[in-house]
Amino acid sequence: MKKVRVYYWSPFIDKVATTKAVLNSVLSLNTYSKKKFEGIIINVFGEWLNYNSNKNSLIKFYDLNTLNFLKKFSSRGFIKSRLKYLLIFILSYFPLKKFLKKEKPEFLIIHLITSLPLFLNLTNNFDTKIILRISGKPQLNILRHFFWRHALKKVYKITFPTLETLNFFKSLNIVNVSKLELLYDPIIHTKYLAKMKNEKLEKSDEFYLAIGRFTKQKNFFFLIKCFETICKRDQNAKLFILGDGEQRKKFIKYLKKKNLQNNVLLPGYVNNVHKYLSNCKLFILSSLWEDPGFVLIEAMFSEALVFSSDCSSGPKEILSIDDKRGILFKSNDTKDFIEKFNKIKKFDLNKIRKIKLNAKIFTKNYTLFNHHNKLIDILKII
Repeated sequence: MKKVRVYYWSPFIDKVATTKAVLNSVLSLNTYSKKKFEGIIINVFGEWLNYNSNKNSLIKFYDLNTLNFLKKFSSRGFIKSRLKYLLIFILSYFPLKKFLKKEKPEFLIIHLITSLPLFLNLTNNFDTKIILRISGKPQLNILRHFFWRHALKKVYKITFPTLETLNFFKSLNIVNVSKLELLYDPIIHTKYLAKMKNEKLEKSDEFYLAIGRFTKQKNFFFLIKCFETICKRDQNAKLFILGDGEQRKKFIKYLKKKNLQNNVLLPGYVNNVHKYLSNCKLFILSSLWEDPGFVLIEAMFSEALVFSSDCSSGPKEILSIDDKRGILFKSNDTKDFIEKFNKIKKFDLNKIRKIKLNAKIFTKNYTLFNHHNKLIDILKII
């Protein structure tokens, strides 16, 4: 029987969680569909070359064109990133149009720089069904609102990683609600993560943990200010923030200025964060927004006790407001953070175990297998 081909369009200019979601989605499809479906990633300008050259033979790629020079084109800053998006759109217009006409894939799932495939689908009659993936609440100006209202009429399905984002999009009233589907991200690769978290961590004192790039979204400056208050009461308190980013050097200077360099440690990028997650006293997510928050789900799977901001879209929905799967504090609210932090310190062992167990059970929604089952249901509705 001929396989149903499912192509993924996700040209990225920076490392983002979406790349992991795409890789795992393809892996889930090619692992569990019993050869009925075949997932293939479109390599637009060489952005997927590093993934293509190693790792998993179950993940396949299709080279759209030879625009590898774009990889070297800087995307730092707003203007350069927008210029790069524009170049990808212009230089990929005809190659993508030719691909859709010639290859005629049954499905094309689009994640990033979606304006190009949406425009081509609107202005042409392809045999391919377009599935739009939306992560985060879209900001619709007048032009985008007009474009989406028309382009989405020809889209087959629109999927969302959280119910909050789905309901927000529904409230915009720009597309038939029958096209909207909740599809959790494939975050938990059970065997792989189990192996990673079981790696031994070098002997360390009790520590708290945060993970992510040093960006505005992660709100690490707020976290460090809160931890500064904590250290006044507990001079031995330690916080690891794993990750890199352009702002990291500024944080290092601030920590030295405040004499906190022995309390707040910034090791930089760490290949295996899971061994830290499974050994930390508390995992802290200080983000201003997420959708849904990959590291949050991984922390829950690794049996870390989770303390998160109630930002949209994800943490509040995932953890619940009753401390069932983790503890929430008001986003960017220092007073509430400190109060809840002190409350957690008084939890007994049984309460902590119960929270961790509920959290780990909930992560089954984000396994590759669960994602595959839901995605197949969407693909079969023809």
